Amino acid sequence: MGDRPDVETASAPIVALDVTLLAQQIMVALARVPFRRPFHGGSTKLSNLGASVTREVVRSFMGYASSLRVPEFRSLELVLDDLCRVVMPPVVATFEVEAHPTELGGVPGILYVPTRNPPVGIVLYLHGGGYIGTSPNMYAFFTARLCRATDCAVFVADYRLAPEFPFPAGLEDATAAYEELCALDIPAERIFLGGDSGGGGLVNSILLATHSRAESLRPAGLILFSPEVDLRLDEPSVTENADRDILPWNIPTTSYLHGTNFYDAGLAPLAADLSDYPPTCVTWGGNEMFRDPIRRYVQRLHDAGVPTVAHEYPGMFHVFQILMPWSLDSQDVVHTVRDFVHDLVVDAPPLELGSLHEKLGILR
Repeated sequence: MGDRPDVETASAPIVALDVTLLAQQIMVALARVPFRRPFHGGSTKLSNLGASVTREVVRSFMGYASSLRVPEFRSLELVLDDLCRVVMPPVVATFEVEAHPTELGGVPGILYVPTRNPPVGIVLYLHGGGYIGTSPNMYAFFTARLCRATDCAVFVADYRLAPEFPFPAGLEDATAAYEELCALDIPAERIFLGGDSGGGGLVNSILLATHSRAESLRPAGLILFSPEVDLRLDEPSVTENADRDILPWNIPTTSYLHGTNFYDAGLAPLAADLSDYPPTCVTWGGNEMFRDPIRRYVQRLHDAGVPTVAHEYPGMFHVFQILMPWSLDSQDVVHTVRDFVHDLVVDAPPLELGSLHEKLGILR
């Protein structure tokens, strides 16, 4: 976001100071770990320690970042994005995946393509970040892993973020990328929509926004990780898990909604007709603040007759699938998503007009 010409950033001295203070905040967070019963939990001591460290560091980062002025926030985001540009390419290569900066529907992003075999499909992935932060580069490890596991190409869209671009800017970008993907003559049975947290919310918004349109806009399936499905944030788990989750206890939504009534804007899947939804795979943690809305979302999918693969992982916090890739639960999620995708594409129509590699060449 910070490299867009119409987005303001901070001066170099201020950025240097902010980075220094962030490092201090993280050191304080690490110092708290021994006092948080770090080995206590439902897994191995090592895994419990990893979860405790991750929770403290991420919460500290979120709290500090959200205290900055918007230009400083964007500059800090740019620093992290530039760091990922340097560090992540060798990591991505270990998954036998290539990364190609490109755009789809006029929306910039990164296309990850498996190199072992021709991809069996493509995933439009919408990253999380509460509709206000993060970038495709920051998701390189997870999306490369997803690419490898599913044997699908993965396009991670760099959609516009609030507060500079409140709703519906992000949804407009996500929908434009999806419609362009559908226009590439790739069979709909080979196209998936995926996302985590706020990105998962955008996935639902795309489907609700295109509800009355052509059947060709219906993807083969949805892949959701700890999705945001209810912006009211009034479920019991929001308070019950406030001390267990990585999310701040005062989750901000106003900068994204900007006064929008989400019931009128296709932002409320819990109040929508989900009967025409494609098969959906949802995974989430038992200790996350979004737990109860996700449970109701899954129940509505079941009630609507939507083929649904749903797993709640006890003791896990928000987007643990991304933040704790070493954990057994995260590995189980990857296997679940792999099986979900492969089961759906096994009987899909064959790709026409050349290989999918050639079609993706249009995007490069």
